[in-house]
Amino acid sequence: MGVNLSSLIEPENIELLDLCGKTIAIDAYNTVYQFLSIIRQPDGHPLTDSNGRITSHLSGLFYRTVSLIEAGIEPSFIFDGKPHELKMNTLVERKKRRENAEKEWEQAVKDGDKRRAFTKAQQTSRITPEILDSSIKLLHLMGIPVVYAPNDGEAQGAYMCSKGDVWASASQDFDSLLFGAPKLVRNITITGRRKIPGKDLYRDVKTELIDSAEFLEKLGITREQLVDICILMGTDFNTGIYGIGSRKGLKLIKDYGNIENVLKHIGQEIPMYQEVRDIFLNGEYSNNYDLRLKEMDRDGIIEFLTDYNFSKERVESTLDKIDDSRKINIAKKQQKSLDTWF
Repeated sequence: MGVNLSSLIEPENIELLDLCGKTIAIDAYNTVYQFLSIIRQPDGHPLTDSNGRITSHLSGLFYRTVSLIEAGIEPSFIFDGKPHELKMNTLVERKKRRENAEKEWEQAVKDGDKRRAFTKAQQTSRITPEILDSSIKLLHLMGIPVVYAPNDGEAQGAYMCSKGDVWASASQDFDSLLFGAPKLVRNITITGRRKIPGKDLYRDVKTELIDSAEFLEKLGITREQLVDICILMGTDFNTGIYGIGSRKGLKLIKDYGNIENVLKHIGQEIPMYQEVRDIFLNGEYSNNYDLRLKEMDRDGIIEFLTDYNFSKERVESTLDKIDDSRKINIAKKQQKSLDTWF
């Protein structure tokens, strides 16, 4: 889930159209999990085809990516590589939580409690090899660039953004800021009214933009100090100090400068904190990627999605939207180039 810095950040609410003409690197695993969690039937069961194959992720990837293209955004999707060994404890804990949630979901379904069933079902989402492979295949058919990260997709996206190869990195997690993304976009794939888990309440989810330099300047800290704050709080790679949240961590780091001085002051230890620092500040990245938009395979998309019982007519009408949007986006680029020339 990454670190929670929401109490320290005041993001700028934007519209998708504000990102027109921008290249955005999207954390694919994060996005697919969202679709698997959100796109479900009232009792919590995911969408499936006649063969029982899950299709929630395909529906989300296809129709939401079209919305991005219609807004003039040039997306690329980054898939995680092998998880760092320090993340294994987090992954084990997540698996346990999923297994417990599955039991509670089954019981809620038996009890006829749809609200609880849906909430618990959302916590059971996991990416299987079939879900992963079908996601990648659909994106390839659509001509959308796919990038494979050595480790975390967020780290790779932040690296590409820091190089200027993309305008921003997109993820729900704030970890992208720790990995050095100059600009982070949140909620790029889940805007609209969303139900608050466990409550009969809804909230408006808007796309958010966070400028890392402005954020750090406002807090009066460096990126290195931000990483130290999060290590004190606890990250996907380490257990933090009990009782230290974002605000207390910020105060401690501002008072004592770095994590070494803080740990000495409070008389606590965080094993391997330097290794966790290095993950965020000196991670492993790949330069083996091509972000050029490819031609979509219209017939291939229709065949692929209808095999999963998608409506052929709706798929075709959506592909028409992609064709029209790409023509408009190309025309805008050409006009911009002419304007620059003159």
